[in-house]
Amino acid sequence: MASLQETVKNDHSSEELMKLWEEHQNYFGKGVPPGMREILNDAFSKVPVSSFPDLPSGEVIEISADDTISEAVRILSEHNIMSAPVRNPAADSNDPWSVRYIGMVDYPAVVLWVLEQAELAATALAAGTAAAVGVGAGAAGALGALVLGMTGPAAIAGLAAAAVGAAIAGGVAAETGVGKDAQTAANALGEDFYKVLLEEEPFRSIKVSEITNSYRWAPFLPIQPDDSMLTVLLLVSKFRLRSIPIVEAEKPSVENVITQSAIVRGLAHCKGREWFDCVAHKTLSQLDLPKMTADEVVFVEANKLILEAFILMRDSGVGGLPVVEGAERKVVGSITVRDVWFLFLKPKLFARRKELTVLDFMNIADSFSETEGHTAKFFPPLTCTESTTLEAVIDLLASRKAHRVYLVDNDMSLTGVVSIRDIISCFVSEPEGYFDQYFGGAFKDAIKDKNN
Repeated sequence: MASLQETVKNDHSSEELMKLWEEHQNYFGKGVPPGMREILNDAFSKVPVSSFPDLPSGEVIEISADDTISEAVRILSEHNIMSAPVRNPAADSNDPWSVRYIGMVDYPAVVLWVLEQAELAATALAAGTAAAVGVGAGAAGALGALVLGMTGPAAIAGLAAAAVGAAIAGGVAAETGVGKDAQTAANALGEDFYKVLLEEEPFRSIKVSEITNSYRWAPFLPIQPDDSMLTVLLLVSKFRLRSIPIVEAEKPSVENVITQSAIVRGLAHCKGREWFDCVAHKTLSQLDLPKMTADEVVFVEANKLILEAFILMRDSGVGGLPVVEGAERKVVGSITVRDVWFLFLKPKLFARRKELTVLDFMNIADSFSETEGHTAKFFPPLTCTESTTLEAVIDLLASRKAHRVYLVDNDMSLTGVVSIRDIISCFVSEPEGYFDQYFGGAFKDAIKDKNN
């Protein structure tokens, strides 16, 4: 991405930038001076989206809304990607992108949804019969009420109940924990229970479009090749997007996808420009980071169950957690929502999800990473201190393809977190009304639909 370094010339001298910084420090102590933000906004507005490299595979992987959940998981897994555009199967190949795409499917969110169904199914299996789980009666009865109470939509409850009924009726669950407690039922089934979720009806036939309201569904908010890196940074910060598709106004298909990891690498390649280095060379303390205090950081204790960790991420709306030990909250590792795939695609791990601690999970998954060539890293945790420079944080995130780093003191006790959005906030700020008419107001409509 050398072109990022070559795109913008130094329109402002280092002396001018230093003067802005010193004047702000004298009056306010910390943070980025407003005048410097204007310079940074202007600089990033001149870095074109076309500076980002194409995807490693050279092609954009898409998923049809008519694809089954099984197919979606297989496609995302085989290509080792975390999200993909969802194509409207009713759209014509010549239709514009606004008709052709309906959203972005998020792999970790799909997996979490299936895990939720697994817990419902485990409870249902403990009842022992298809009739007890409401098959043929619309998930009626005490268990049906439990299912409805946990998930909300009756349609999803019916699917969970029917899946368990099919497993029992088909002999999958025969004499393997049925009629016992939920944990025994799920653990005893082992790999067969895993197969129920994606290989037995009706889960095998559930389409991506049918569960769009039951897990985090990202809107389709694209950019164009002649847009700027400023737009990319503001989109990730404002709308909390994991990836941003690139489209051309007159073409129907997605040309490229910019991920959070690509954005971090893009920032790293801006080094050497005075307008960038004037901020990147400052320490986190000088930049008034982290924004979140130690008491506000969501964390998980190493001895907690791994399933609890993933549920905590879902309920808290965060994509990763520091793993801590002891009253001092010493950081010993970190996990992200991306890591849920280890639990999902490894049946033996899945069967132990009710007994596997976070620390056990990290140790086992780390061994999988080493033997199978995956990039997930749980040890050592990504940490920094208040004296770490922003440039060093960006380099660390870029090298580990991560999106957050945890702040610790000299004893490795947790004191805060710095996310990619915190980093972006140091460089750019949203001009008033910046997205109001973007793509003819399509962004406003997409966010409105998502919130409804």
